[in-house]
Amino acid sequence: MTKIQTRIINIVANDRPISKEISRILKQKLENNGFIIPEKFSFEADLIICIGGDGSFLRTLHEYNFPDIPIIGVNTGHLGFFQELSPYQLDEFIFRYEKGDYTIQELHPVEALVCTKSHCIEIIGINEITIKGDKSRTVHLNISLDDSFLEKFSGDGVLVSTPAGSTAYNYSLGGSIVDPRLNLLQITPIAPITTTAYRSFTSSIIVPKDSIIKIYPEYTFENSILIVTDGMEHKHYEIEEILLRMSDLRPKILRLKDYDFWNKVKEKFL
Repeated sequence: MTKIQTRIINIVANDRPISKEISRILKQKLENNGFIIPEKFSFEADLIICIGGDGSFLRTLHEYNFPDIPIIGVNTGHLGFFQELSPYQLDEFIFRYEKGDYTIQELHPVEALVCTKSHCIEIIGINEITIKGDKSRTVHLNISLDDSFLEKFSGDGVLVSTPAGSTAYNYSLGGSIVDPRLNLLQITPIAPITTTAYRSFTSSIIVPKDSIIKIYPEYTFENSILIVTDGMEHKHYEIEEILLRMSDLRPKILRLKDYDFWNKVKEKFL
């Protein structure tokens, strides 16, 4: 069923003065073109415009529980890899949006089912989910892929990234940049220990979209594990099992039709 167009657009901005000012200007421009900008977030909207940096973009998706509404970003931050627009492009964007000169890109989040002795919780990551030891101690993780034992990892931790997250923390760890058109997960070690006592993979492992990554922590000093999703930390005690897989959620990014991922990579990293 085709969604009825409401001409409602949500504007979400971080607290930086420049973001607030761009939000005010954008709201005025959109209203002058007949769009409705609600005071509170509307789940009936056709679009979310996020003003800020990549952190604001990710927090918006988490805060509103990954709504089935396309999102586009205006960059007032630093890198702005997710953000499609610069502040000077507001008029151009409105013109092209009304013409339908855009495409919709689906994201493929990673989800983790974290089970302790007493309960299980689900965590979603747009970029990545990271499993680390607490208090900067070495962590020992038994890692299996589907029904095959992979390794007993020793080091600072492991990161499981999505294609969208391949250019984030994963990239700084030496992981591969992945074209977002590919559906896969990447397991990247964080400071792995490779000695006569410990053996760990020292490079990323690429696994298919339907893989299930199983992690069983071993505890030496204390029974806590730090799980970080898109930069947000969660400390858990007595974790017995972590199951990671590609989520069924499909958050949507609105891209202008001339968007090119590899041009973006060259612009931001080279």
